[in-house]
Amino acid sequence: MSADRALFLLNELLWSAIIIGGPIMLGTLIVGLIVSVVQVATQIQEITLSYVPKLLTAAILLLLLGGWMLGRLTQFALTLFQSIPSLSG
Repeated sequence: MSADRALFLLNELLWSAIIIGGPIMLGTLIVGLIVSVVQVATQIQEITLSYVPKLLTAAILLLLLGGWMLGRLTQFALTLFQSIPSLSG
């Protein structure tokens, strides 16, 4: 396998990881920011107040986008497995 091919596969891997994990990270980031603003405004510094909404957001997003995420990951894995014979020579 050439260095160009390895870099291409690494690039595809990183982009797939960003696209698959991005919605959950972005959703929890937004919810965490909103909760932090509410905590600062009300001066309530309860630690579970920040974790529970983020966990619920991640769970809801996984339920809504889980099929798409799994399909995207499966497609990447199938493409990678199908390219194995061409890597040897």
